[in-house]
Amino acid sequence: MALFNKDPIPTKPATPARRSETPSLLGNPPSAHTANVQKSSSSAKPNNAADPHPASESRLIVGPNIKLKGVEIEDCDTLVVEGYVEASMDSRVIEITETGVYKGKVDIDTAIIRGRFEGELTARDRLVVHETGDVSGKIRYGRLSIEEGGRVHGDLDEIHGAETRTKETSDKNKAGASNTTPTSAQAAE
Repeated sequence: MALFNKDPIPTKPATPARRSETPSLLGNPPSAHTANVQKSSSSAKPNNAADPHPASESRLIVGPNIKLKGVEIEDCDTLVVEGYVEASMDSRVIEITETGVYKGKVDIDTAIIRGRFEGELTARDRLVVHETGDVSGKIRYGRLSIEEGGRVHGDLDEIHGAETRTKETSDKNKAGASNTTPTSAQAAE
């Protein structure tokens, strides 16, 4: 048996794969698959400022064939919609994939739309509509990018442009009011 010099019974038990400290929504520990994915993804890329999804962010993924209705989503840095969501949300980032549908009201920093959005969308920083994206409803944005084939329809307005127009209108009203007062005083003389 010179070829097999290994001890047939290990003296030390094998260490199990390290699991994530975060329990699932049901309070159960995450599956081995989830733990391995988290372990491999964290070792594959270092956590630095250039990473758009840092490990400490709260991220909710609504998978395909999942329907989430009648909720208010809070304290979620990034929402990824692969299924159907009907909710209201105030957060940082929303990503709607080609298979995703979101209906409701969203106040967000960045919206990346590859699927369908219906409702009231305020993208404070930027709104990106890819060629498969379809956005309809009341839409406000800081910056807008639409790929060829992407659709945006409804009440559309730039946030900064709306603020500028409101300021210009109030400035005109003030100037008009100051002009009418001396004219009225002159008419009384």
